[in-house]
Amino acid sequence: MGMSLSRRGFMKLGVIAGITVMIGKLPLAQAVEMNSGPTSTNWIGANGKAKTRWDGVRKVTGQKNFARDYRAKDLQGWPTKQAYAFMLKTTKADRTFEGIDLSILGSELQPDRLVLQEDLIKDGFNIPQDTSMGSGFYGQNILVPKGTTPPIYGHPVAILIYEDFDRYSLAHRLLQFEESVIQYGKTTGIKPPKNYGAARYVRIGGDSPTAPSLFSPYQDSAIKGVFDGNLVIWPPEMYSTTSLTANLLHKDRGGGFIRALEKADKKPAIQKEGMMHAEVITDEISRAQTDSKKFVLSRQGFSQSIDACAMEPDNCNAWYDDQTKTLHILTATQSPAGVAGMAVDMIKNSQYKDVKNVVLLTGSTVGYGSKDYSVFPIYAMAASFYSGGLPVRMANNRYEQFQMGMKRHAVEMDVTMAVDRNSGKFEILKGTYNCNGGGRANLSVAVSHVAVRGAQSIYYFPKSDLTALAMATPAVEAGSMRGFGSLQSMAITELMVDEIAHELKIDPIELRMRNAIKEGYTNTQGGIFAGDPRNIEMLEMAQKHPLWVNRDTAKKAYEGQNPGRFYGVGFAQVQQVYGSSGVPTILSLEFDAKGKLSMRHCVQEIGTGGTTAQQVMIWQALGKAPDYVEFGVTEFAELPLYTSWADQKKQDQLAKSDPFWTPALIPDMSSSSGVYYIGFGTRQAGKFLLENSLWPAAKAIWSEGIGGGTFSSLNMSLADVRVTERGIGGGGMTPIPFDVLAKKAHELGLITGVAVHAYSSWQWSRAEFDIPTVGMKNLPLDALAVKYGDGAPANLKARMTTGGYDFIKRKIAYFPDTDRSGADPTTVTPASCLVELSVDSFTGEVDIMSHHMMMDPGTMIVPELVSGQIQGGTAMGIGHALMEELPLYEDGPGNGTWNFNRYVLPRAKDVAVWKQTTEFLPPLSETSPPKGMAELGMIPILPATSNALTHALGARFYEFPITADKILQAIDPATQGGNR
Repeated sequence: MGMSLSRRGFMKLGVIAGITVMIGKLPLAQAVEMNSGPTSTNWIGANGKAKTRWDGVRKVTGQKNFARDYRAKDLQGWPTKQAYAFMLKTTKADRTFEGIDLSILGSELQPDRLVLQEDLIKDGFNIPQDTSMGSGFYGQNILVPKGTTPPIYGHPVAILIYEDFDRYSLAHRLLQFEESVIQYGKTTGIKPPKNYGAARYVRIGGDSPTAPSLFSPYQDSAIKGVFDGNLVIWPPEMYSTTSLTANLLHKDRGGGFIRALEKADKKPAIQKEGMMHAEVITDEISRAQTDSKKFVLSRQGFSQSIDACAMEPDNCNAWYDDQTKTLHILTATQSPAGVAGMAVDMIKNSQYKDVKNVVLLTGSTVGYGSKDYSVFPIYAMAASFYSGGLPVRMANNRYEQFQMGMKRHAVEMDVTMAVDRNSGKFEILKGTYNCNGGGRANLSVAVSHVAVRGAQSIYYFPKSDLTALAMATPAVEAGSMRGFGSLQSMAITELMVDEIAHELKIDPIELRMRNAIKEGYTNTQGGIFAGDPRNIEMLEMAQKHPLWVNRDTAKKAYEGQNPGRFYGVGFAQVQQVYGSSGVPTILSLEFDAKGKLSMRHCVQEIGTGGTTAQQVMIWQALGKAPDYVEFGVTEFAELPLYTSWADQKKQDQLAKSDPFWTPALIPDMSSSSGVYYIGFGTRQAGKFLLENSLWPAAKAIWSEGIGGGTFSSLNMSLADVRVTERGIGGGGMTPIPFDVLAKKAHELGLITGVAVHAYSSWQWSRAEFDIPTVGMKNLPLDALAVKYGDGAPANLKARMTTGGYDFIKRKIAYFPDTDRSGADPTTVTPASCLVELSVDSFTGEVDIMSHHMMMDPGTMIVPELVSGQIQGGTAMGIGHALMEELPLYEDGPGNGTWNFNRYVLPRAKDVAVWKQTTEFLPPLSETSPPKGMAELGMIPILPATSNALTHALGARFYEFPITADKILQAIDPATQGGNR
């Protein structure tokens, strides 16, 4: 039988191509869903400080389950018997695929069903094309058709399905490394897809850093190029080249569209103007190269392909129930809506177009971005239609994850900076950032754009010309990954800043101070960063640190005491965006008359501690942590919203006419968006109940007695309310415990529950709501529903007809202008790092002796979680700097032989685990919000390590990883001081 589609916990995304799409979390059953349900609050202290992670005990005792842990028998409504499947993948990408030979399996281990691309084509299945994510986002074919050349190393060519585990396991092991199974034909050379995208961002600044730009992508337009092979054609030539067509627009990872590029299609004249400005910048660089008052530095950099090394490899369970015409899916994903959309797109033109429902379950996962819009689930979904009605489980082992799991983009960078010698002020940044996307487009276009948008790092450039290229090659697919392009681009910028400081004989931190972005400065897109970037404060902090102050003295002393070793200290400072160009947040929060607090929330736990932080925010608002929680919720009957793409004109119409429309429903777990963006809704819900429930209840209690009680003689207002260990107090009044306030709120019939939805595209949506018992309120929300207490009059209770709530239709709504998504990320977090290291001159091995991170995280919700992100991030950064590397092509992971025996990860001995320290800028005020920082914990240590090696050896390294071989070449006197 099928799972009930109306079960609480599912959200109906809508009807797409006639198919009802529903998303939910794993159901409660035995020890199945360990991230939801009743929970003890002993993890949080009376003072609101987390004593452990909310799920900490479950994690360390092995009770936390991931999607990979489930089988069909664990899932309500699924059959108890299931099938197992694996894929055969090509290890060649320069010759045709002609078929497979399974004779090595004998008669006993032949698959119960073998699926080839020809079977899929016959039944109308294929990789979804022209989706909202862009044309060719997931590639061209599910499997390689016979007679064609695979576009990518490791591309699947066949799916083998077994109805019992033992035969599946034996066959899988026999075929894993057996190259004779796949039959190849003629050598054709590589045949990757067409390149994915080319864009150029040109800005000419105004008279001052705070003045409007004379030309910018935000105000005017980005410049869109097209490819003729690997050659980029820019306007105006591209408009006269009739044989070329511009690539379709790709969706940015957060749900917003690359608005500046859409404007490019509509404004060819402005693109031509942008190209004229680009030519002027090129001419200015040429003149500066012969001007004694200027210094021009050009460098080529390279950042390698790496594996995310998430502990949970890709996996998926899928079951097609022919009786109910329902496709059930359980998978590990950071983007559930993307998986659901992929399923519909795959089915809608197949012979199974009578499918009525797609039901997706998601579980806890972790992926550092590698499970963000992954193609993997489509293989299990396709297999489920060939398994004789049985659910199919497909799960990568580690070899397969290296072979097919998404990688960080390798990026080739060609960057030029022009500087005024006398002032040290930066004048021009010109760069080309060539991102190797491998053989599937995935998020390569978005990554290339984030790379160029992050290239400025913490610096102001009056003029810039930045080119983003997303290239197709036969390398393993690259997609979303922690750092998302800016890791690569900012690292090269930081290395060049150090080299410029050396040339100009200016202290590297002093040079950074002269050029750091300050409040109100314009970025390379023509937008303005939110609030005070605080770069100068952080640079001053670093400048005073003993590691920096004593670096030359320490070098002399260390090398004198340690013959054969070199000592160095390096510094780097960057800023990383958090959030993306369209982030929604949604939750409900309510309490009963006994003071039991319940929360249902959209946040998913992907290892960052987000479920802990959201609950701490509730305590900070109400003085009480939830007693019952559900996380990863996608259905909110209280807020029956829907979404659809709308241009500016249509968006304005919907904002006025349809209170149920919103630009985006639920968030992806990416972009370090959890604490600020997704947490924004949490803080708004808590604040709403404080203001409209607890505060009036407290006033009623304090006012009891003769003459208005103890309250009347004081002039206490809402602004005086404080959350304390003893309850809600402030203004001289005795704090009242939460359960007492909850009882009074119910007696008075006040609002005792609230559901909120908010949306940001670098600016929060707002709306006015006429709320019974409260009045008209202008709130940074686009949807609101409330629940009234037990003592509420009948007329109010009669309004609670929408999921038990009163849905308050907004009166006036404002959504950010769609052009805001072209303003570049506006919310950023700065961080810097000092690295102390030594180098063995005989082996070239590097010893990281200590490192010190400085960061501005805003108001930290759970400091220990911030610390954990920094510790893990710095380890990833050190690995990227010194050891982690994957060859791109025939010797790379696509050949199926890579595992941790070949791929070198940093270990405790490599990351100065006992000598790492962190320092935080204090919040600007008690109302400073928290800042996203999970990606940032990794980035500054990468260039800081290279700069430290320069201090140690005198050579500069612009290619990562900086291996022992490269170091030994630099130590050779013939190459001393060279750029590597």
